[in-house]
Amino acid sequence: MQDYIKIQGACENNLKNISLKIPKNKLVVFTGLSGSGKSTLAFDTLQRECQRQYMESMGMTADLFTRPKVKSITGLSPSISVDQRNGSHNPRSTVGTVTEVFTYLRILFAKVGSRPCPACGKTVPPVFTAVSEVFYDGEESLAEDSSETESVCCPHCGEKLPVLTMSHFSFNKPEGACPECNGIGAVSRPNLRLIVDESKSIPEGAVLEWDAFRIKRYSEAMQGAAQYYGFPLDLSAPVSSYCESARSLLLYGVLSREFTALHPGKKPPRTVPEGRFEGVLTNLMRRYTELGETGAREKLEKVLIQKACPVCEGRRLNARSAAVTVRGSNIIDICGRPLSYVLQWALQAGKELGEEAQAVVRPVLHEICSRLERLLDVGVGYLSLDRPAAGLSAGEAQRLRLASLLGSGLTGVLYVLDEPTTGLHARDTGRLIAVLKKLRDLGNTILVIEHDTEMMRAADYIIDFGPGAGRNGGRITAAGTPGELACVSASVTARYLNRPALPLREKCRAGNGRSICVTGASEHNLKNIDVQLPLGRLVAVTGVSGSGKSTFLFDIVNRKAQMLFHSSQIVPGAYRSITGFEFVDDVITIDQSPIGRSSRSNAATYTDVFTEIRSFYASLPETGKKGLCAKHFSFNVSGGRCEKCEGAGRLSIPMHFMPDVEVTCPVCKGKRFRREILSVKYRGQSISDVLNMTIEEAAALFKEVEPIYSRLHILEQIGLGYLALGQSAATLSGGEAQRIKLAKQLGRKGRGHTLYLLDEPTTGLHPHDVVRLFRILDQLVDQGNSVVVVEHNTDIIRASDWIIDFGPEGGNGGGEILAAGTPSDIAKCTKSYTGRYVMQAHCPQE
Repeated sequence: MQDYIKIQGACENNLKNISLKIPKNKLVVFTGLSGSGKSTLAFDTLQRECQRQYMESMGMTADLFTRPKVKSITGLSPSISVDQRNGSHNPRSTVGTVTEVFTYLRILFAKVGSRPCPACGKTVPPVFTAVSEVFYDGEESLAEDSSETESVCCPHCGEKLPVLTMSHFSFNKPEGACPECNGIGAVSRPNLRLIVDESKSIPEGAVLEWDAFRIKRYSEAMQGAAQYYGFPLDLSAPVSSYCESARSLLLYGVLSREFTALHPGKKPPRTVPEGRFEGVLTNLMRRYTELGETGAREKLEKVLIQKACPVCEGRRLNARSAAVTVRGSNIIDICGRPLSYVLQWALQAGKELGEEAQAVVRPVLHEICSRLERLLDVGVGYLSLDRPAAGLSAGEAQRLRLASLLGSGLTGVLYVLDEPTTGLHARDTGRLIAVLKKLRDLGNTILVIEHDTEMMRAADYIIDFGPGAGRNGGRITAAGTPGELACVSASVTARYLNRPALPLREKCRAGNGRSICVTGASEHNLKNIDVQLPLGRLVAVTGVSGSGKSTFLFDIVNRKAQMLFHSSQIVPGAYRSITGFEFVDDVITIDQSPIGRSSRSNAATYTDVFTEIRSFYASLPETGKKGLCAKHFSFNVSGGRCEKCEGAGRLSIPMHFMPDVEVTCPVCKGKRFRREILSVKYRGQSISDVLNMTIEEAAALFKEVEPIYSRLHILEQIGLGYLALGQSAATLSGGEAQRIKLAKQLGRKGRGHTLYLLDEPTTGLHPHDVVRLFRILDQLVDQGNSVVVVEHNTDIIRASDWIIDFGPEGGNGGGEILAAGTPSDIAKCTKSYTGRYVMQAHCPQE
């Protein structure tokens, strides 16, 4: 058997005819500057060829699964890609359902749960029945014994009760779901401030969506109802002055519970059931319910807010299911605790349950514990089972999938992972490395794209791409063991295997003497803490994953800032007081959310540089001769774009039971524009050519065009020179999206003292690029601004002016301030995990 994967002549994207051997059954790291070609080789070449060969073996046509640009690849194994896409957008999907731990907990509670009798209130013990073999039917993982009776009797009063089943603990089934929210745990309610301006009268436009026709029509209906029910109503007065009946009429209508409670026993007038007026909020919620998943429904969502269900208080299950307990805890309590706690609870349950109960649920407890142990091994022990899957970060979602793969027992597989250390504190990286080595030792090849130096030093083999990014990358600069790589002078990565990328800041800024002070922060796991954010400094907010740092900075500080500076309607997390925003002129938050939902959005459109480029092309002499203007150089509007693909350059072909396949537009050949538009050129380059250029190439082309060059140069400085200008936003990583947002803000004129809040800006960056990013952040502070970053990268942390360290653990074990001070101060804090790594020397692995 071939003991390596042999690649010859790989030329995809920027790869320069690469040939190399990748050892099998090893932990192999692909590294190099962002855009140097490592992802292209791993995913666009290796992974795609694995998929193509598999589909070919299944009889699928080769036209749909094109071969990557490579002469040959031999020694391939079946591959599994573990990237950073969080595919779950289902509001019912949680960590518990994704990992199936919740499924096994449902079995446990159904088999050995105790419950109060609804008649006498005394405890009804469990009825022990066996669990049948494992099966899979799309939702359930284990069947229930079919020999169970239909009901059981309370041993105290004889009341008949239904036998508990898995369905009673599922928020997706009517037997278990809360009847008010149908198991969602939240209900949509109108945000009154966005619907009615109570300072105005009805004729003045108090109801924001009513036009003149509806104002006249509904005013007549309201006056008639007021006269019928006998309460005063002055429509010329502001809504804020209405009596309780008038206000209830306006908002809910005469058929609502709110209104009829004020006028009991009085039937509505005959005209009301005919639908003349049903109340502003009642009408809105009816339309929202009836519209289904449509664009009109999305518009209505903008004036709604999500609130915890008033019946189940966000717990999703109905009261009877929530009353069932095992070892004194109900399933809701267990799901709200960190995974690390659930593991200890399950282990203890295995010891404390009686012999008969243990005989029934021993295999269930084994599954619960083994799955939880794997989740802790990948560093997500701080998560809770009820955490919505859609709210997980890309790194968290990737580690959940990695934990499930660890339990699969597969051998002879090529695993391709995309920066699995993303979002991990340095303390947890070692545990993740141990997990990958376990997969390797099962007889698998682990190929990891990674920038973390600890991961590199733990690898069996490193392949370093470079020497630069984009057109300056695409080559192998070094390959070998970590020790061998550290001695290669041509390798940029080698420099950082021997020393930190950034030194410890010896002379920290004193700041401007002012701070944003938060007292009594208690959202999520925060323990009623008081925190000072010093202004005029580069501040790093640190701590292990789940320790509360993001909750503090983004759910409390940022949301309060957005309300004050940008009129946001999102309510901040729980706190007692916040002061100090009077010392700030503006607050800019730069997170890792996508820069656009549409595939048409890209770095050029988001940063407005494409507007400048279109205007420039519109100013060329040839454009005037053809009677064209700036809009003709847009691929988003009719005029100059190709109408076959509507400027996308590609067409999507539905594949029914498989993901859609994208093919190049047969009319424009992927160029997006009509021939007439493509004939307009600057230095031989059409507008389509510019979109296909990297930012670095475009900057060189427009060196003499200041409005364009200045924006492109900022993108270069921030380490994004390798990106194609027209690259779809949908393909960008969270870190790339964040840096594009930062570049856009840097291109604007400052508004005095600005507070910048950033969420792990080093995500996806090579140590060399981390240094470049740090210099930009440092310059922002030198210019009189304040920068606060949530960060795990030890280089950024040790080079900051001030550190606020959360912990000591994640979940319920976090939420406290362990230390606050300069990097040297934090390094002296013995209880701080961050402190241990701030001063830790970086030495190559022997």
